[in-house]
Amino acid sequence: MSTSVSIRNTPLLAAHEAQGARLIDFGGWQMPLQYKPGILKEHKAVREEAGLFDVCHMGEVSLRGDKALSAVQNLVTGDCTSLDDGAALYTLMCLPEGGIVDDCIVYRRSASDFLIILNAANRSKDLAWIEKNANGAEVVDESDDTGLIAVQGPKAVALVDSLSESDIAATGRFRFVMAKVAGIECMVARTGYTGEDGFELACPAGDTEDLWNALLESGVAFPIGLGARDTLRLEAKLSLYGNDIDETTTPYEACLGWAVKLASGPFIGSEALAKQKAEGVTRKLVGLVLEGRGIARPGYSIVDRDNSDNPVLGQVTSGTKGPTVGKAIALGYVPTKYAKSGTTFAVDCRGKDISATVHKGPFYRR
Repeated sequence: MSTSVSIRNTPLLAAHEAQGARLIDFGGWQMPLQYKPGILKEHKAVREEAGLFDVCHMGEVSLRGDKALSAVQNLVTGDCTSLDDGAALYTLMCLPEGGIVDDCIVYRRSASDFLIILNAANRSKDLAWIEKNANGAEVVDESDDTGLIAVQGPKAVALVDSLSESDIAATGRFRFVMAKVAGIECMVARTGYTGEDGFELACPAGDTEDLWNALLESGVAFPIGLGARDTLRLEAKLSLYGNDIDETTTPYEACLGWAVKLASGPFIGSEALAKQKAEGVTRKLVGLVLEGRGIARPGYSIVDRDNSDNPVLGQVTSGTKGPTVGKAIALGYVPTKYAKSGTTFAVDCRGKDISATVHKGPFYRR
């Protein structure tokens, strides 16, 4: 007997339908893949003006009480003791063996109140993990009560600032403030996932559509779907959980070792990660630029045909044609000896080998 899985909707479903969005099932959520202008125009809008992203499907979980700091410090790889009120930190939660449970951002609202924003597909898993390892801190799931809109692009800061009486533009990178935007109380965080400047606005779920419409009515903001979100984040070489990182990959393999502060430990996974750092890793996640015709898709083999014993080096985890950089780009894991910038091998694109070169750093910088 088959069982149907219900699809969840964000508070912005009606707004997406009114704007002609093409909706898809994304991790159990009905989300816009693209709007009428299409992915390329949406991508360009974020690079040149400002785009709005519905990220209400993300999870928001807070740790509260006098044990909140010790709890979050045990859960994540970063040093949360260095945060002051209004500071945010990109970090990771890991298994005892070092695999990545999720990548997330921690926000310190006070010494006894830390908010963690989690990836949408991991909400239930992460909540259970946090509750299991809270070490006496109060765990509050704020997800269903919170709306979240990302405003990204070179005109994003001025746009949000124009809708508030507060000096939002003065907010530093990875800082946040509480302020009214279009008359709606928001947590305004200078964070994002596009390689552009901008804000992520958290507000009461019931106010999300009013906030979205106020931002759209500015005339310089455009709704952006998941398709352009993916091309934007990949140009900026930002990993996507479930594609580029997961419980089988470690921070050092994923080139996220900068987010691991072993000296701030112990934390879950710190012993395994310290050992791996000392011994080195056998594979690394690298950026690839392809030459010629062909786009690397997730699952395509990365190959070295000169290695007759084992020509398959690894697999592509993310790939696309970068609209801004004008090249086919990808991420994938290869043996460490192949990970040096400038190393050339190939990607097997549906039976045709396309030359690929390891690229250090983001493919696009603002």
